[in-house]
Amino acid sequence: MIQFPIEEPVIIFAIAMLIFFLSPLLMNKLRIPGIVGPILAGVIIGPNGLNLLERDQTIVLLGTVGLLFIIFIAGLELDLDGFKKYRNRSILFGSLSFNIPLILGTAVSLMLGYSLLASILIGSIVGSHTLLAYPIASRLGVSRNKAVTTAVGGTLLTDTFALLVLAVITGAAQGQLSYQFWIEMIISLTVFVFIVLWGTPIISRWYFRNSLNDGVANFTFVMVILFISACFAVLINMQPIIGAFLAGLALNRFVLDHGTLMNRIRFIGNALFIPFFLLSVGMLMDLSVLFSNPKAWLVTIGVLLSVFIGKWLASFLISKIYNYSQTEREVVFGLTIPQAAATLASTLVGFEVGLLDQATVNGVIIMILITCFIGPYLVEKHGRNLALKEDTKEFEVKQGPERILIPLSNPKTAQSLMSLSFMIKQPNGEDQPLYPLTVVSKNVKSVEAEVAKAEKMLEHALTHASSAEIPVRLVTKVDNNVTDGIIRAIAEERINTIVMGWNAERSSNKLFGSVLDRLIEQTNHTILVTKLDHPLNMTSRVVLIIPFGADHKPGFKEALRRIKMLTTKLSATLLVYVIKGSESIYERHLKEVKPNPPTIVQRVEGWTALQENYSGDLKEDDLVIILSARRGTVAWHPKLEELPKQLAVIKPESFIIFYPREELDIDVRGAKGIEVPKEVLRRKDYDGN
Repeated sequence: MIQFPIEEPVIIFAIAMLIFFLSPLLMNKLRIPGIVGPILAGVIIGPNGLNLLERDQTIVLLGTVGLLFIIFIAGLELDLDGFKKYRNRSILFGSLSFNIPLILGTAVSLMLGYSLLASILIGSIVGSHTLLAYPIASRLGVSRNKAVTTAVGGTLLTDTFALLVLAVITGAAQGQLSYQFWIEMIISLTVFVFIVLWGTPIISRWYFRNSLNDGVANFTFVMVILFISACFAVLINMQPIIGAFLAGLALNRFVLDHGTLMNRIRFIGNALFIPFFLLSVGMLMDLSVLFSNPKAWLVTIGVLLSVFIGKWLASFLISKIYNYSQTEREVVFGLTIPQAAATLASTLVGFEVGLLDQATVNGVIIMILITCFIGPYLVEKHGRNLALKEDTKEFEVKQGPERILIPLSNPKTAQSLMSLSFMIKQPNGEDQPLYPLTVVSKNVKSVEAEVAKAEKMLEHALTHASSAEIPVRLVTKVDNNVTDGIIRAIAEERINTIVMGWNAERSSNKLFGSVLDRLIEQTNHTILVTKLDHPLNMTSRVVLIIPFGADHKPGFKEALRRIKMLTTKLSATLLVYVIKGSESIYERHLKEVKPNPPTIVQRVEGWTALQENYSGDLKEDDLVIILSARRGTVAWHPKLEELPKQLAVIKPESFIIFYPREELDIDVRGAKGIEVPKEVLRRKDYDGN
């Protein structure tokens, strides 16, 4: 018979792992930041909820390690180069963004009856922020905007100030406020900071220069630095998170943001320790206090007002000082209101040392949940507008030789896919072969037989290529699944374009089915998803549909070049439907790109108008090309996921969903490894564009 709360460690761990597995899936479906899941789970299953689990030593231990991890990652992810580049702006904004909420939070707390030390701690809690929505800004292409870099640079100060106030306040709460206390604390803290920030780089430089580049050893070395720094902080009566943050700052230049070591740190933290920390924080919340103690609501409203008013005033003042636009101001506001890392750390520590009560913990957790909803929403909403207002620019193309990969699974589609690949191949890439690919699952009973079958299918592609005198390199991969095999082939063969077929059937509730969904999500390359039901040489007209904002994407000009080249080779005309875009702007873009087939550009008022007023004009032998976009990018719209299925059942027999290439990496710094949905807007927000 199981007793509640459960005390068996194996069962506790099993429940926690189930929560950590399911909550990100559920949060992603609901388009909610991943940080919310474990916190809500802790509220539900904790001692103040269903009482399934107690916040025992196991939860506290793993949660404490998670707390150190999230603060350590905060130090690692800080953009020190960006801070130096925009030093004056960053210092000014960081000071405003911390001190204004600090003053408001302290004043509100004093009015609610808190002690001076507790009030200052609450003020510092609302003064910090987490750049939870920064990956959204990066995905939209506005991360280099001066207003955004100012907000990012200011984070160094807000995090540092928040942890410094925490160190002073908790030290003061545990000691006597005498001259001796202040002298000892200042001296010990100064010496500690000097040792960590001066000594750690010396040791790290020597270690990484002489190490054997062993992944496990490098990770263990970083963990040694992290926990020894935290131990030293404890020895001088400071909170261990101070040491974790300083260790992150000291190792900032040695742990590359997109490097293997950073990926390992994020992986271990995100998979295990940080979720335990969030779960343990959720267990602290007691919903009954909200109904039994009116002060709990006053505290909640007070911290929320302090955050929103304080961060908005800081954004307003910095925008006036540096002449940022209203849209830029709203993006800065959205970036700086989410509360997570330092906020959670200070709240937990303040509660443990007795400065903060249950009502405060409840209020802060509710504030965290609300700001983590609103911040990403504002950044995506106004970030899209900011991206669209910026001048379009030529993106630097850093691609090797043109290499086209053609994944094949059906012999009947091999010829049409090969023909399309011939036609979109750049004239200066004639020496490069095409790469027909088959992928065999390693889970099948007879791998050798399946490989032989796959190679036989590739013979169809080889025969067709030989007749066209096009060089071909046949590729067969054995992998866990088709998507992994394609991605491995892309990396190993240095592919930059993928041409693949789609049978217009949906094997899941996603866009094209699991294989294409995962491929589109996990790659940055040009992808052409095709359904070709009539011979390409029978095409007399190419109909191109361009979504609003597509000209602000990195691969836009390259995509136009390929589409116009295909139209020319087909001796067809090009009809361009521009969704809510300016005809003159797109006519200029089209003239800048060679070749120049006969072209007509028409503006369409929206996706609904396209479907109702123009779909009837499509002919059976038209080749319809949708210039699509990946989720979370500036040109994405929910209609782009519905249009392919609609096209599959109306007149045109053939269509192509064209995904232009994206910039190589999304910058996730500042999010502390916490997953954020790729889009958080409502449907009507997209329709407003």
